[in-house]
Amino acid sequence: MVSKSGTIRSGIGGWTFKRWDETFYPADLPKKRQLEYAASKLTTIEVNGTFYRSQKPETFASWAQQAPEGFVFSLKAPRYAVNRKVLAEGGESIGRFVQSGIVELGDKLGPLLWQLAATKRFDPDDFAAFLKLLPAKVGSTPLRHVVELRHESFACPEAVALCRKAGVAIVHAESADYPEMSDVTTDFVYLRLQKGDETIPTAYPPDALDRWAERAKVWAKGGQPDDLPRADPDHAAPTRPRDVFVYFIRSGKPRAPHAAMALMERLAES
Repeated sequence: MVSKSGTIRSGIGGWTFKRWDETFYPADLPKKRQLEYAASKLTTIEVNGTFYRSQKPETFASWAQQAPEGFVFSLKAPRYAVNRKVLAEGGESIGRFVQSGIVELGDKLGPLLWQLAATKRFDPDDFAAFLKLLPAKVGSTPLRHVVELRHESFACPEAVALCRKAGVAIVHAESADYPEMSDVTTDFVYLRLQKGDETIPTAYPPDALDRWAERAKVWAKGGQPDDLPRADPDHAAPTRPRDVFVYFIRSGKPRAPHAAMALMERLAES
């Protein structure tokens, strides 16, 4: 990207998906080299496996070795930390995760994604207590956190203000199922685009990719797109360069890598 602009990265969720054997990976590519290949074509991957099971430090180190310089992994935090009636009681699980060896990713460690259950309603006190549990660093490694707020009750100024105070980003989810909140609460923006169509070669039609590329550039340069909903529209985020992470997931998944690559092509042209 240009000077006075953050870095925009575009990618997918995970790198093992059976349909990608047909739509994305070369036919003669060994499965053990799929991460290496995906990382050579994309600039970021959101790791879903960390949501379901713990990983070893040597696993994180191996991932880092297989990806090129500048590549970033975001990690989906474990379900045991977020699938709770009382979020504030997840401290032990949070601590176990951040101490599990994620620092072995080095400068390839991206945001940690805390995806709340779709049935979890906004409780101001409990949510504030949860945000306080998210550590600013592990050892000497700074951490960036982002929350996916999937119940409509979170689409309110109070929830946004709590994230802003904590320095935690809010996922902008383009989804048919969850609230769409483009509020900027920290120094990076995190998008999960979930309206792809596998019958379209790039999952999203060209005009939609054009719009997302333009929005990403606005965010990266410190602005906010004026065509997306915000839960707290009266608050203007500080104008400063921001990193932007864009992930194509769920719907249209067989063509998600092509969407990510098509978006990067548009950004490279500008």
